[in-house]
Amino acid sequence: MPKMERFFDQEFGSLRQQILEMGAAVEKAIENAVRGLIERTPESFNQVYAYETKINQFHISIDEACMRVLARQAPMASDLRLVLGCIKINSDLERMGDQAVNISHCGRHYLSELPLKPLVDLPKMAEEVRKMTRDALNAFFHQDQELAKKVVINDDIVDRYKNEIFQELIGIMKSNPATVDRAMDLILISRNLERIGDHATNIAEDVIFVASGVDIRHGSAKSVG
Repeated sequence: MPKMERFFDQEFGSLRQQILEMGAAVEKAIENAVRGLIERTPESFNQVYAYETKINQFHISIDEACMRVLARQAPMASDLRLVLGCIKINSDLERMGDQAVNISHCGRHYLSELPLKPLVDLPKMAEEVRKMTRDALNAFFHQDQELAKKVVINDDIVDRYKNEIFQELIGIMKSNPATVDRAMDLILISRNLERIGDHATNIAEDVIFVASGVDIRHGSAKSVG
């Protein structure tokens, strides 16, 4: 193996490790944000802010590492797709962290009043989003196109949960205007969860692009062989 190729493998190994560590911090941020809401434990939200700091540090470090690889190696073909994929995944992970912070903000406001209703669909939606996040990161680590396609397809499940939650809460607000503030908090949280699912989908699409060179962003995951 040529010396330059070995050096690229070493650089990417370090880069991949940083992305996985960033992804673990994102998962923890989501977990704590959801736990704070469901278990009504505001102290859980404080952990989200701590993880956000780590996520932001990784965001800068990974971008800098990708720029170094591009400058030193001038990668081409699949290697170039790999680096570009890392840049995009890095951005999606950072935004997922931001969404976890948004959930914490809305959750803290929601907990300042009595519960609006038993939370049934929201925890199920949150669990689906967390699973999509884990699967997207595992697909990246193993370059598993089949798992990545599953993440893309499962985004429809998250969208259905969001729509059902939205419709239920609209009905509650119409019947009792005094519930508007709390209902809006839950609507915004469901929207934040949906956005996390969208970012997990983006990561899965990038995994497929890196592995196959096929861009499925505006098509169907089923079209990828």
